[in-house]
Amino acid sequence: MLQNRRIYLPPLSLIGPGALNDLGEELKSLPYKKALFVTDKMLVKIGVAEKVIEVMEASNIEVVVFDNVQPNPTTQNVNNGLKLLKDQNCDFIITLGGGSPQDCGKAIGILATNGGDIKDYDGVHLSKHKSLPIIAINTTAGTASEVTINYVITDEKRHIKMVMVDKNCLVSIAVNDPVLMLGKPAALTAATGMDALTHAIETYVTKGAFGWSDALALEAIKLISQSLEIAVVDGKNLEARSKMAWGQFIAGQAFSNAGLGYVHSMAHQLGGMYDLPHGVANAILLPHVEQFNIPACAHKLKRVARAMGVGVLEMSDTQGANAAIAAIKALSKSVGIPTGLKELGVKEEDFEEMAKNALLDVCTGGNPREVTLEDTIAIYKAAM
Repeated sequence: MLQNRRIYLPPLSLIGPGALNDLGEELKSLPYKKALFVTDKMLVKIGVAEKVIEVMEASNIEVVVFDNVQPNPTTQNVNNGLKLLKDQNCDFIITLGGGSPQDCGKAIGILATNGGDIKDYDGVHLSKHKSLPIIAINTTAGTASEVTINYVITDEKRHIKMVMVDKNCLVSIAVNDPVLMLGKPAALTAATGMDALTHAIETYVTKGAFGWSDALALEAIKLISQSLEIAVVDGKNLEARSKMAWGQFIAGQAFSNAGLGYVHSMAHQLGGMYDLPHGVANAILLPHVEQFNIPACAHKLKRVARAMGVGVLEMSDTQGANAAIAAIKALSKSVGIPTGLKELGVKEEDFEEMAKNALLDVCTGGNPREVTLEDTIAIYKAAM
């Protein structure tokens, strides 16, 4: 039976090699004059930001650079960016980077039109007004923040990640040009790629999954499984980068409209408590959470294994599910992800506090199996 669904997507997405050049023509047709350019210092240092500035200036756009976004962007990052936007009377936002600049730009855009404090919007669809127009240019195949209705901001005082699900933060134009992803460090490629894989797998098994999201998620799993290791080993391989760009792009569309699960709920706490890279936290937790989920979705995890290239025809659902978990671990190991949380300095005495916060995370409701405080602590321990 056809389900009643609302599917949120950016009005326009530009994707593929050379997509950045296409953005110039789009900018010329828009009424905007002055952009707050939200990015990070590394992209400025290596010259990627300059490429975007050239496109904007060729389209007669004045540019105000805000490059103080840090990994796991904080409330202070958002407030500083918002002040600069207001002081300079910017009429729209352009973001450049991975998830951190994208999420920070979304938060600034929401506050620009809604006011208040970013903490006011921690939850689901809590803003009243559409954000200031945002053009999001992605440089990593990972979070897919450029196409989702989600953004995450760290409350540095409470050491938690606030997860905002808000249709009003959806960008006006999303740009995924794999040329901008060439040559990125292997560790960054691995972490962001495993984040994209986590999105696809969690979306496929989430309670909110439906036919459209299933199709996108399975294709994303296939593309990422085929191309991630190549992109890590050979960072200048445009074919692998293009497949990763497509994989994360469609995984983002899927999870933005179907939801995620407990991998993200638990990973958010690791990011908030220890400021760990989100993709690494997801990669370490993914096989352990899905092991826990087998009783609720073994048949779907078996299909995940098949999408990852495992021959599962003669396997039972449970065997296939375990094969998927083995394939996830093997891919994670092949791209150099740490084997456990202990390597990252995580301490067992923090498990209970993190577990309590994980249960309150907005992603928890999508997990296919109900989870308790004791279950959560046990998963953290297994991931050590």
